[in-house]
Amino acid sequence: MDELGPVAQQHVRRAVDALSDEFAGVHSREIIERVMYDSVVQLAGRAEVDDFVATLAHRFTRERLKALARKTQSETEQTDVLFVGLGDSGRGQIASALTMLRSGGQLSAHSAGSTAAAEVDSSVIAVMQELGVDLDEAYAKPLSPEVLEGADVVVTMGRSVGEITVPERTVHLDWRVGDPTGAPIDEVRRVRDDIDRRVRDLVEHLSGTDSTA
Repeated sequence: MDELGPVAQQHVRRAVDALSDEFAGVHSREIIERVMYDSVVQLAGRAEVDDFVATLAHRFTRERLKALARKTQSETEQTDVLFVGLGDSGRGQIASALTMLRSGGQLSAHSAGSTAAAEVDSSVIAVMQELGVDLDEAYAKPLSPEVLEGADVVVTMGRSVGEITVPERTVHLDWRVGDPTGAPIDEVRRVRDDIDRRVRDLVEHLSGTDSTA
């Protein structure tokens, strides 16, 4: 954790304590520390304030630990869908948020980037707000092995994502959709609506939920 200052390091240690309590009986403290410190390394330099890196690392680590736990569970309550984009700054963020919205929370959805960007595109945040979806707290995440292996369905968001090795047991879909990152707002809306149509079909297929609402 040399990348962080002493105050941020203290926040990281407190996060490890909190996660150790949350995942007691599921993960050892040693595993939690390993995942947390790896998350810090991957996210360091992505935020101007050290404390913010510690906060993001806490959230990222929690997601990774939950995915890691899924691998040891024979049955899970929710189907887990992972959307992989290039930088996790646009398409995957839209798709994961809409999957949660259209399924009414019946499906679990995540997004990640093959090469994570610094932040979520501001126009993506704006057009999702038009649908009542708040992405202000969303952040671009690198693709972690735990989240990839814990998913039931992996959706790659076009060829620009690059080569992703999807586990054999996992359903793999590829959606050829435009990249909204840095695009004019009308194009971002078009991509959002294209993804929304695909998400509705996916939700109905996976859960039988009527996603037309």
